[in-house]
Amino acid sequence: MKHLRMIGFALAAALCAGQAGAQELTGTLKNIKETGTITLGFRDSSIPFSYLDDNQKPIGFAMDICYKIVDAVKKELKLDKLEVKLEPVTSSNRIPLLANGTVDLECGSTTNNAEREKQVSFTNTHFLTASRFVSKKANKLDKIDDLKGKSVVSTAGTTNIKQLTEANAARNLGVNIIPAKDHAEAFLMVETDRAVAFVMDDVLLASLIAGSKDPSSYAISSDAFSKPEPYGIMLRKDDVPFKKMVDAATAVLYKSGEGQKLYDKWFMSKIPPKGLNLNTPIAPELKHEFANPSDSPDPASYKAM
Repeated sequence: MKHLRMIGFALAAALCAGQAGAQELTGTLKNIKETGTITLGFRDSSIPFSYLDDNQKPIGFAMDICYKIVDAVKKELKLDKLEVKLEPVTSSNRIPLLANGTVDLECGSTTNNAEREKQVSFTNTHFLTASRFVSKKANKLDKIDDLKGKSVVSTAGTTNIKQLTEANAARNLGVNIIPAKDHAEAFLMVETDRAVAFVMDDVLLASLIAGSKDPSSYAISSDAFSKPEPYGIMLRKDDVPFKKMVDAATAVLYKSGEGQKLYDKWFMSKIPPKGLNLNTPIAPELKHEFANPSDSPDPASYKAM
């Protein structure tokens, strides 16, 4: 009887251990394991981070990083196959679609800041940018005060349109602020003189200029609406196990030197579909960030060493 009781205890312990193991996965990881799918949110015109090529396939620097994360998730969950679903997102709906479970990772050019961190989480920073404006050289606009009384466009739902609105009020500029649905539409407004300037992250402006009909006609302001700000891949808030895995995957990517290679691929080489080269060398601050990965939303924490 004693022997049978011991066997019973052993079986019960094994069952409990199995149940505990099954309960280890929660949130996004549990859903990925059960469905065999992960959904990436992509942007259609955030060159070179996330945009559509000639075949309408999402490509870019942020997309490559997300696929590296997918590989890490697949390996960690010991999945033979992991289907990647692609979901288009905009500046306005990217946070709601992430929060409601439509997408698992947002792969774009989204600024990590304290306000957004109340709703979502970010993994380690993959780019640093500042908010400036593009205008036609012929208009000779370079300082924020040069925009007084003029029509200026920015993309709806972005940090940039908020910064423009705040500067407009603080400096009493009297700017007519026009919200655009996406970056492509906003730049088109400058091209067609419906707005004199477009306020956006400087690197995105550089990519739009490079892809325009006459790149030599445009200039990016020296004045900035912000300090250098961090971009990060966005994920759901309070999903600690998933964030831990994503953070580990991106840290390995950046510290290994692979992050620099991906950077050079998208910022220092010809990129599809038009073979444009943004020719934007990695900033010392970002180089330091890759060596010491961080998900800080504080611009002051990113310094060249």
